[in-house]
Amino acid sequence: MSDARIIKVELDEATILRRNADIEQERRVAIFDLIEDNVFKPLRDFGDGYAGPYQLHLSVEEGRLIWDIRREDGSPFEILILGLGRFRRVVKDYFAICDSYYQAIRKASASEIETIDMARRGIHNEAAEILMERLEGKVEVDFATARRLFTLICVLHIKG
Repeated sequence: MSDARIIKVELDEATILRRNADIEQERRVAIFDLIEDNVFKPLRDFGDGYAGPYQLHLSVEEGRLIWDIRREDGSPFEILILGLGRFRRVVKDYFAICDSYYQAIRKASASEIETIDMARRGIHNEAAEILMERLEGKVEVDFATARRLFTLICVLHIKG
């Protein structure tokens, strides 16, 4: 019986250097939405037939994203390490458009906000596709899961 989904997500608190209300809200919503609905299926066969659910702890160390995947009971399952080089540009672009979006929602017209939000969603979608490519052959995720995971990757990229 497969239960290929994430049931718990933790971000390495030591990695998150700066927070504000907008970022905390994004983090909370991404984790809540991820837990509510996700597809997460590690593809390596460890021979014991374990098929989920999973706990996920994300951290960044020396420019690499560490995916500490654990079984439902918290025991180790697998650790994946992804280089962050492919994400640098899209994370930078996403931060820039998010800054514009947060400023716009405080003082811009509805049409200006909608235009910026469409651009923000476009960058977010591009990043989700990159993440799905990077996870190919390692972990199967659907598009919505990849989008939410990218949001959490961005939270881990915030510098003081």
